Amino acid sequence: MTLGELLQMIRKHIVSAAIVTVVVFAAVAAYTFLTPRKYSATSELLAMSGQGVISDTSNASQYSSIGSYINQQIATYPQLVKTEAVLEPVITSLGLDTTVEETAELITASNPDGTFMVDITAETEDPSLSEQLANAVAESLNAQVSTSMNTMDEAQAPVSLSVVQQAQTPEGPSSPNVPLYLAAGLVAGVILGIGWAIVREMLNTKVDSTSDVRGMVGASSIGNVPDDEILQGNKPVIIAQPGGALAEEYRRIRSNISFLKTDRVSGHGQLLVITSVSPSEGKTTTSINVATALAEDGAKVLLIDADLRHPSVANHLGIEGHAGLAHVLSGQMTPKDVAQTYWKPNFHILPAGKRPANASILLSSDTMTLLVEQALTQYDYVIIDTAPMSVANDGAMFGRLAKGVVLVTAKGITEKKDLQESVETFKSADVPVLGFIFTFADPKKNHAGNYYYYYEDSAKRGASGKRKGGRKK
Repeated sequence: MTLGELLQMIRKHIVSAAIVTVVVFAAVAAYTFLTPRKYSATSELLAMSGQGVISDTSNASQYSSIGSYINQQIATYPQLVKTEAVLEPVITSLGLDTTVEETAELITASNPDGTFMVDITAETEDPSLSEQLANAVAESLNAQVSTSMNTMDEAQAPVSLSVVQQAQTPEGPSSPNVPLYLAAGLVAGVILGIGWAIVREMLNTKVDSTSDVRGMVGASSIGNVPDDEILQGNKPVIIAQPGGALAEEYRRIRSNISFLKTDRVSGHGQLLVITSVSPSEGKTTTSINVATALAEDGAKVLLIDADLRHPSVANHLGIEGHAGLAHVLSGQMTPKDVAQTYWKPNFHILPAGKRPANASILLSSDTMTLLVEQALTQYDYVIIDTAPMSVANDGAMFGRLAKGVVLVTAKGITEKKDLQESVETFKSADVPVLGFIFTFADPKKNHAGNYYYYYEDSAKRGASGKRKGGRKK
């Protein structure tokens, strides 16, 4: 995974990643501020030989053995301070209402490496109690080590302890460390947020944004079409609702088509091959509405239903579709016999006709190539609606004639794996994807949303003369 791919995943799922980050940070912050404050105080003791200073240099070897003995003894003190022998006198002297086990949980002892020091730390919710407890435990440990633990008086004890640093009343809490906890919460939130974005992306096998498609096909979007009930009707959107948002979006697509890099021969029209990765992505609906938008602008348009395996253009438009392209390719009829004028004199439809048994042979025949070439001399635009790439390779075949294809992909329907395979097929056939049309798009993230806002806002201002906030345009 490259850094660019990672950033793209985060950008796609930025909202959910931000939510995870905020939730984690809020949870850590709540824990930090709701946790009771604790205060720690530390006293220090020094361990020495109870035999005093050795002055005889001939017995200097005793220094080593005494030092080893002290080290061995000090190693036991961190556990010794938690015993009943040490803590029971502390509980009595301070008048604590706790057991030995409960008091032991408040005490920690350590021996810093390379020293004869013993550090005793008490941590409680009362700063004064922490000071008293640390000093009391230090005195009790001193008494036990110097006398009782050695079954002799203090002067004869091989190891003696002395308090070299009394515990002081802490000025501030030792835990929780608010800056550290909040910083750790923020870092953990960001990491988990990024991880959540990556997991969502890896688990999502379908395209859900134009950035998905753009990154895989290497082409730009020429239109985003949201789902709408009006698309289920038997009339193109521009005819059924010419002033609607969807009609404007198809007009935008019409404008973008003029910028597609296609090889146009002088005196010939432009061939547009529209296909999709899989069925139910809105390929035929897109072909019909794009053709209608071009015809509305005055261009001579021929829409050919070349999806002989599942013809649907005639059904979408509510026109006669029993005779069509299949009859022309089989030599039973001529294009003039089956082509139908629709809506405007400059808009013609060539239905697929009945399903033939040999669709691939008919579509790859010289007759089909000749039909397209002749149509390009008579029309400004010839639009071919082909079968999905997962069904047949017709899109790549016609794409070679058109020097490229327009790919229809649908949010939540197109499988990324299938899209990648289709792109590889186009590359193998040397057919570029000129652009893609993203269907079932989120209305709030495309131009249609702006159109609705603009016209609704204009209507409100037309009625009141003012904007919602009372400001004139």
